[in-house]
Amino acid sequence: MNLTISGHHLEVTPALRSYVTTKLDRITRHFDQVVDVKVLLTVEKQKEKEKRQRAECNIRVKGSDLFAESSHADLYAAVDELVDKMDRQVVRHKDRIQEHHDASKREMHA
Repeated sequence: MNLTISGHHLEVTPALRSYVTTKLDRITRHFDQVVDVKVLLTVEKQKEKEKRQRAECNIRVKGSDLFAESSHADLYAAVDELVDKMDRQVVRHKDRIQEHHDASKREMHA
């Protein structure tokens, strides 16, 4: 799995990098066919303080690409929310693959 973590208008510190990496381990625990993960952490330059920190993630898995983004006042909270969204998408993608595979088995036995 290739992992790319980049920052836009902020420097990605080692602590932030390790936090994102440990959170993304949950996704690879649920689905091991992840090919590529790209995370973009951004600080928006807008006036309003809430939802200024944004985290985006592109995950390439065998068969499709998954994308999610999250905004929050705290960057760590944005990463938590982002990983929750990506985890749901990855689990749903895995279920679709397994359901499709099971359907072909049922047709063969019938």
